[in-house]
Amino acid sequence: MIKVLFVCLGNICRSPMAEAIFRDLVKKEGLVDQIEVDSAGTGDWHIGRPPHEGTQKILTKNNISFEGMKARQVIANDLENFDYIIAMDSSNVGNLNKIFMNEKTGKVQRLLDLVDGSKILDVPDPYYTGNFDEVYELVSNGCQRLLDVIKKENLLVKGEI
Repeated sequence: MIKVLFVCLGNICRSPMAEAIFRDLVKKEGLVDQIEVDSAGTGDWHIGRPPHEGTQKILTKNNISFEGMKARQVIANDLENFDYIIAMDSSNVGNLNKIFMNEKTGKVQRLLDLVDGSKILDVPDPYYTGNFDEVYELVSNGCQRLLDVIKKENLLVKGEI
């Protein structure tokens, strides 16, 4: 089982949006039995809360489920438990490096670094900007590219283990 963790600051806007979008892509590709998805925040302010109302609205608008999702905080063991740890911005990468005590594994990367030619490298935080539509587009593009990378790196084929 390949495990993917999306990370942002509070785990109520960007990373749960990415988790929901990626789960939807994985389901549509028939890879649910091969890829597990989660999200977490580097901060602890929103632990146990559902995704932000703006994230819920944009996901609902795009027919993507966020059912049962609750915010949690990144823990040190996440480095061992996940194969891909995908941060929404460079600040999240810095925070993850502190949590993981600067252990360099190549698992931690920024989502938009995967998007060829992207002029934006940090997914803006809609908690502050309110621009959930822009964030949805950026995260959707990044998630599709990530899935392509995972399928290629792990030789995944629909319905096979």
